[in-house]
Amino acid sequence: MTPVLLLAAEKESAQVTDWAARIGWVVGLALFVALVYWLMREGWKWRGTLQGDLPELPATPDEPGPAKLTMTGRYHGSTTAGQWLDRIVAHGLGTRSRAELTLTDAGLDVVRPGASDFFVPATALREARLDKGIAGKVLTEGGLLIVTWAHGDRLIDSGFRSDHAAEHNEWVEAINSIIDTNTREGAER
Repeated sequence: MTPVLLLAAEKESAQVTDWAARIGWVVGLALFVALVYWLMREGWKWRGTLQGDLPELPATPDEPGPAKLTMTGRYHGSTTAGQWLDRIVAHGLGTRSRAELTLTDAGLDVVRPGASDFFVPATALREARLDKGIAGKVLTEGGLLIVTWAHGDRLIDSGFRSDHAAEHNEWVEAINSIIDTNTREGAER
């Protein structure tokens, strides 16, 4: 055999593995991932601290009245109204979850298995519309039901997606109808 072929054959048969370097890289990568997760968690807690002035969420009244509409789907979070990337995390509003919505004359009841439930009184409702995104979720145009409501001195947008997206238009009409009724009654007083 020629010397070039002998060298090539030796390189193929010799497998040199520096296990210490590989283990060092794996441990270093694991530590880096842990650091990133810890920083994300601290950022989430810091955002909650900054939003500490947000009052406690209202509880569902004992007798909310008969249901006008019900919906099952997903709650995708809440943001400051008009700022679709400014997520609100205080009082569990930043936790995405399954949701069961019930609209009554008293307001909007949001039941979230595994997360904090909340209630939006009818007098706090400001607007309902279809939109394409909220912090952490972007869909096609009109894919999200966005409900704007007042809480304390803030306006909040909460995003919902029904299991049956065809229901969204009905919800927009019903919520805006309740808002119009409350506005007329308030003007008459």
